[in-house]
Amino acid sequence: MAGSTTISNTSNLSKFTSLDQNGCIMAEYIWIDAVSGIRGKTKTLFKEPAGPEDLPEWNFDGSSTGQAPGDNSDVYLRPVAIFPDPIRQKPNIIVLCETWNPDGTPNKYNYRHDCNRVMEANKEQVPWFGLEQEYTVFGVDGWPYGWPKGGFPGPQGPYYCAVGTGNVYCRDIVEAHYKACLYAGIKISGINAEVLPSQWEFQVGPCVGIEMGDHLWTARYLLHRVAEEFGVKISFHPKPIPGDWNGSGLHTNVSTAEMRVEGGMKHIESALEKLSKRHKEHIAVYGSDNELRLTGKHETGSIDTFSYGVANRGASIRIPRECAHKGYGYFEDRRPSSNGDPYQITGIMIETICGGAPSE
Repeated sequence: MAGSTTISNTSNLSKFTSLDQNGCIMAEYIWIDAVSGIRGKTKTLFKEPAGPEDLPEWNFDGSSTGQAPGDNSDVYLRPVAIFPDPIRQKPNIIVLCETWNPDGTPNKYNYRHDCNRVMEANKEQVPWFGLEQEYTVFGVDGWPYGWPKGGFPGPQGPYYCAVGTGNVYCRDIVEAHYKACLYAGIKISGINAEVLPSQWEFQVGPCVGIEMGDHLWTARYLLHRVAEEFGVKISFHPKPIPGDWNGSGLHTNVSTAEMRVEGGMKHIESALEKLSKRHKEHIAVYGSDNELRLTGKHETGSIDTFSYGVANRGASIRIPRECAHKGYGYFEDRRPSSNGDPYQITGIMIETICGGAPSE
């Protein structure tokens, strides 16, 4: 698309992607900013790292990302995970980083640090997570991609897990993202079209402990990068379209080692009792604008009330029917919004049901 400032000119770029890099590696350092956005910049490496510990720290201007004041703006990037880069391809890498202040303390928006401490303190519980990331695709005009301009498609019904023109929108973007995640080694476990037209979901997991947040954040980064190639925008807003349309969530599937074996249902029930007593604390870190989604309608529970039930998608917590039948398995927390931080969500979950980390 000649002259476009919206869509990457991939045909021209492809002339250069196969050029020899003379033994160098392009490392895309990515991090989470003050508003749960993803930032990134590239460093040239001269040898392949064996792990994150082999990578140098870096820094960025935190005053430009809402993470530091202008008179003391350096924020440091500490590598914590490496993924093969599906955009630039091997030997190039994506480097997920934590953010740290110059005084050696974690940045205010470094939610991974506290989450990792909780996971380490409870690692004998072997917490498993599976997150279901819903999102909506928008055109650059701010209207859902594929919708009639200034108008609306037919009511919800034919779009969920659908096939066929008129029922499915922007599958090419979704398929590209799926392949990119597989190339990167992200534990993506599936995709499906969702209830709202132009809304999709991908699932990541099962992942153990801190791995959940690492893989989901990197999958989000790749979704934005793929969307650049198609000239579309990705929205993680929990209520992307006002009115009689489904919102977007980040349903969180949880189990511990004792829940996954015979007799595990009593441990699930114990966890739900603990969760019922901290409903407000969980809602506080389950994403912004979630009150627009958790209305008790459109397959949600009320934001003001904690509830649970077997196979009930209108409850705060759903126990899958299969798990209720077997007497062990996992439960699904349906409260987190699509823009929630997976480190905060999984961290408070394990803190509540297993216990917090010791003081530093």
